Amino acid sequence: MILHKLKKLKKPKIFSTRSFFTLTLLINLTSSSTILPFSINEKVTQANKLIANNSFITTAIEIAGPSVVTIDTVRYVETNQSNENPSSLLDPYFEKLFGKEFPYEDEPRIEEGQGSGFIFEDGLVMTNAHVVSDSDRLIIGLADGRKVEGKVIGLDLLTDLAVIELEGDGPWPKAILGNSDNIKVGDWAIAVGNPFGLENTVTLGIISNIKRDVSELGLYDLKVHLIQTDAAINPGNSGGPLINASGEVIGINTLIREGPGAGLGFAIPINEAKEIAYELINNGMVIHPMIGISLLEEPSEDMTRTEVKVGYVVPDSPADRSGIKINDVIVKINEQVINNASDVIDAISENGIYSEARIIIKRNDKLLNFQVKPIDIRDL
Repeated sequence: MILHKLKKLKKPKIFSTRSFFTLTLLINLTSSSTILPFSINEKVTQANKLIANNSFITTAIEIAGPSVVTIDTVRYVETNQSNENPSSLLDPYFEKLFGKEFPYEDEPRIEEGQGSGFIFEDGLVMTNAHVVSDSDRLIIGLADGRKVEGKVIGLDLLTDLAVIELEGDGPWPKAILGNSDNIKVGDWAIAVGNPFGLENTVTLGIISNIKRDVSELGLYDLKVHLIQTDAAINPGNSGGPLINASGEVIGINTLIREGPGAGLGFAIPINEAKEIAYELINNGMVIHPMIGISLLEEPSEDMTRTEVKVGYVVPDSPADRSGIKINDVIVKINEQVINNASDVIDAISENGIYSEARIIIKRNDKLLNFQVKPIDIRDL
């Protein structure tokens, strides 16, 4: 991560109490000849109460905060066994002092990590798959100070989502899940989590984009659209909730941009996350329909639009067996016009693995029709 120098913030200009109430007095004089008999101290008290009562951030955190959890992960890494003693190669002193065996050489190494999550159902936590992947032990810390063991009941690396089951008895404070289809660019966004191990950290920003294509970020191993926000999301925030002004969860913090141009965070929309989470709960895995091609976006010959080309065909895949070739331009899938690579992924996903997808290809200025039945990615 590239670190940047901290820049002092300019002190904001604040009207003095005297100036504020002088202005109020002038307004009252112009609108009415009657001056209410309130003292300045009473007016200041009323103003402070009004400001406190109108803090939507405080209200939102009071609603969502109790459901946010810390996730401490433990992984036991076995040391490599070798016939040759590495200690004697490093320093003969240790061989003389300890014999042939280097101290603690055969003991497993412990790797620890930390992330965030939130309780969305009784005893169930939603988080990122990369937070808990390959972990041997999970310790979940609740906002009220309780710590309980957790067990992964399902994770999906292609959407970076996981569900954890909490061990023990409740009560479990549940988050209110919002509707990510209703968010708009410019809406408030509040990120909650535990960056760098600092619990209960809150940052504020706005929604910058509501359906960012991961390919625009140079990522091709994720199958999900993302919400973009300028609310600060730091390491350790992963898996924590992105909430709206009403305290409803609208996304799951998952990615940050580091280095030059940093300051952008990305979250998985909660509507997509819910579907994946319940598939993991019910089936323990998620089916990802694929036909076995990689995609390229290129400008059309007349430079008026983007064409989606086949960049690679997996041998013996459904696409290969159907006759699709490299450089074919995908025009339609099931009557859906293809404008970008995400359209192809969405259309194949919606088609599923139980029926054939109708794909129209342009090859050498000719339109060709193909019937292709997708399979799960695990079967490619």
